[in-house]
Amino acid sequence: MARNKFDIDEALESPFDTRHLKRALTYAGQYKLKITAALILSVVSVVIALLEPLIIMWAVDYAIPDGNIKLLVMLSAGLVCSVVTSVMLSRARTIIMTKVGQSVIYEIRRDLFNHLQKLPFEYYDNRPNGKILVRIINYINSVSDLMTNGIINFVLEIFNLIFIATFMFLMSWRLALVVVAGLPVFILVIFLIKNKQRRAWQAVSNKTSNLNAYLHESIVGLRITQLFTREQTNASIFDKLSRSYRKDWMRAMRVVHVLWPAAEIIQTCVLAAVFGFGLLVFPEYVTLGVLLAMTSYAWRFWQPILALSNLMNSFINAIAYLERIFETLDEEVAVKDIKGAVELPKIQGGVEFKNVTFAYEDEIIILENLSFTVKAGQSIALVGPTGAGKTTIVNLLSRFYNLNSGEILIDGNDISKATLYSLRRQMGIMLQDSFIFSGTLMFNLKYGRLDATDDEVYEACKVVGIHEYIMGLKNGYDTEVQEHGQGLSGGQKQLISFARTILADPRILVLDEATSSIDAKSERNLQAGINHLLKGRTSFIIAHRLSTIRNCDRIMYVSDKGITEEGTHDELIAKKGDYYKLYTAQTDESA
Repeated sequence: MARNKFDIDEALESPFDTRHLKRALTYAGQYKLKITAALILSVVSVVIALLEPLIIMWAVDYAIPDGNIKLLVMLSAGLVCSVVTSVMLSRARTIIMTKVGQSVIYEIRRDLFNHLQKLPFEYYDNRPNGKILVRIINYINSVSDLMTNGIINFVLEIFNLIFIATFMFLMSWRLALVVVAGLPVFILVIFLIKNKQRRAWQAVSNKTSNLNAYLHESIVGLRITQLFTREQTNASIFDKLSRSYRKDWMRAMRVVHVLWPAAEIIQTCVLAAVFGFGLLVFPEYVTLGVLLAMTSYAWRFWQPILALSNLMNSFINAIAYLERIFETLDEEVAVKDIKGAVELPKIQGGVEFKNVTFAYEDEIIILENLSFTVKAGQSIALVGPTGAGKTTIVNLLSRFYNLNSGEILIDGNDISKATLYSLRRQMGIMLQDSFIFSGTLMFNLKYGRLDATDDEVYEACKVVGIHEYIMGLKNGYDTEVQEHGQGLSGGQKQLISFARTILADPRILVLDEATSSIDAKSERNLQAGINHLLKGRTSFIIAHRLSTIRNCDRIMYVSDKGITEEGTHDELIAKKGDYYKLYTAQTDESA
């Protein structure tokens, strides 16, 4: 039985690796002053808050027994001031760290998005879009709270523990030892569940990715789903993925909720022990005020421990997500500017392939020792069977992939030594699937040339025959279109793409099945626009309808890892080779 790919989990790392957390902290490095200020505010707030049990002790042991009303009023006022000051300082620290944390999250998300735009086509060929989206949105959101307050709180709670322990031992070292006696037990609990918790959150990370990826694909492919009446089957798959997510989430929750009950139980036992030892074992060393103050300190001592246990949960959870985030950031940008890359000057359009070999996978060679030369301004048609390498040739010319060996030259310049920007900004590529972005038609038309005037846009649309249709819309060029150009026919999307390409004014043009969605009548009307587009430009045209490429300067038949025939239409027909067979087969079919 065929297995849905979303059922397959990604591999999990086995060790608990804090390397990812340390890497995330490097983003916070530029905010050292703000973080230091927040830490100082936190420490002052903690120290002031720790004065509160002392004030209560002085009131119980001295002011009340002596009937010193003045001292009692002063202590009460001091208690109110300490509470208000502590709260205000904590609020200021929270505001500072929220700004710092959100700035860090913004930078991680920005770097991730910028990196995704540079990754090669094969990265996206091998991954569902939903699995990529979940990393840049869900996973980063999941570590947002950690970066906002988690790190500073971790440091703060450590200081809190040190200060509380100091106050306790100064007040009564005997009862202080009772309070800290439960700490080794709690550390043992953390040690026992640490790895289980990490694996549980990694499993949740996988299930979230699977669920998001399947949901994204199902929405995009909804029309096909309804066409083949797959609603019930898809609902069953989604239900299975949802149940799997719920199962792993509940497993994670069971592990997570071991820590705080353990801490609560240990804390309760410690408080009971403080009363027991204070009243029964050390009565001669402990006054009522000291006992009340130590009880308060014991409760405060275990609050940061509880907070640290929750932060540990957050750290383990966040590391599971940071693994995925940094895994993406570490994905190699295979196609990039080499060191010392130069700007490609304004090109004329001469193209030369010299002994080019390329394979998408090591064992599957698509092109082998391919060599040919194209003069500037020539129109070249690439024909042949599906999978022979026609689209691969133009993809290599645009440097969407790296060569295994050989060279590609434009006007004598090796394109591997030129910057990608200077190469691609002088090329125009029309694909079979014309992608339209959400936004206005004017936005889509100016996508490749933001400085184009409206009049230039109108002229380009008139050339391809789409201007009158657009003007007939209620809002004309300001008409909003949805994602993927919903509401436009395939032919209309291709005409808009044609106009967008004309407006970009490329020096080398690639038409990859660019008229496949346009009917024969519209294609004839568009021919003038195509001729206008081809004029003075080097062009590579991939077409299965051979009638559309008869007037090309040269036709290359691609098969068997290279070019087996080339010439004009008449020359290839006269040879009666592979092109002749392909052309006559199409002619017979259309007859």
